[in-house]
Amino acid sequence: MRSKAISLLQELTEAHSVSGHEDEVRAIFTDELSDVGPLAADKNGSVICAHGKDGPRVLIAGHMDEVGFMVQNLTLDGFIQFVTIGGWWTQVMLGQRVQILTRSGEKITGVIGSKPVHYLPPSQRDNPVPVEAMFIDVGASSRRELEDDFHIALGDPIAPLSAFTPLTKADLYMAKAFDNRVGMAGVIQSALNLSQSDHPNEIVFAGSVQEEVGLRGARTLANFVKPDVAIVLEGPPADDTPGFNILESQGKLGGGVQIRMYDPSAIGNPRLAELAIQTAKAANIPHQVTVRRSGGTDAGSFHIANQGIPCVVLGVPARYIHSHNAIIDIEDYLAMVDLTIALANKLDEGTVESLTRYL
Repeated sequence: MRSKAISLLQELTEAHSVSGHEDEVRAIFTDELSDVGPLAADKNGSVICAHGKDGPRVLIAGHMDEVGFMVQNLTLDGFIQFVTIGGWWTQVMLGQRVQILTRSGEKITGVIGSKPVHYLPPSQRDNPVPVEAMFIDVGASSRRELEDDFHIALGDPIAPLSAFTPLTKADLYMAKAFDNRVGMAGVIQSALNLSQSDHPNEIVFAGSVQEEVGLRGARTLANFVKPDVAIVLEGPPADDTPGFNILESQGKLGGGVQIRMYDPSAIGNPRLAELAIQTAKAANIPHQVTVRRSGGTDAGSFHIANQGIPCVVLGVPARYIHSHNAIIDIEDYLAMVDLTIALANKLDEGTVESLTRYL
């Protein structure tokens, strides 16, 4: 499982798939799961693969999109102005490489720049640079060159450019887009495993679109699938770096899979969350329970869809998400996959019915 995990994570993290333009990740999903079950997509582009026909319908889902940018304007002197897609902290953007995906499928490499600090008055040098004052430089000298030679147009999606890289310490890997390519890799590996077993349900494996811009794809995906229960796989931010109280860390690299009880977008179904915790304990799967003060996941849309869908969020803590270089521990990822498989195997008809038995 480990070698497959590494190759899959590399392929997924290096894919160009910002919100609304998830084609490359969708293609990986469909290629990997073409032999698992029938494939389908909703009209926003979220994709599913179903396996099994009996029992409750269990959704195992991750979101395919990553934070990125979009071409907003082409200047007369050949620079590209842009808007952000998803949540960015401007301090991590300047000087970073990006790739513009053109309508013709070409990928144009550039760098995010701004007016050099050397030309700013001392009083402004410590101020964050606003996005409106940034630009992308691809080496063009005019708007006509951008359009005619580079084939760049308004609305083209832009993704961070960063290679999947093993770090010196074993099990640690650095890449862009671990939020949420760890989730998508987990969906795919869970599907490959569960499709070979006699599970007690119908499982729908899915990749949603546009999570980073308001959990949008999950809304139509829930209506499309109509699941009885959902397991959401994510790449949440770690909290084990300087500035945090390490004794209170709930997202430590090497601490195992996160089981999320709460964030402002959703309160996890308490019975399902407890089932996940007890399943992890029984199987000796390393895990850490988290209650988040901020953030959100597709569970925020799933849990209020249809008549209500009980959800649990399982995550792989990642340092420095929403930047060009995040870091994960592969053991946390493998723990997430193990718990997803073990939990799915427990979700038989009686167990799923008990999650929402209120009267």
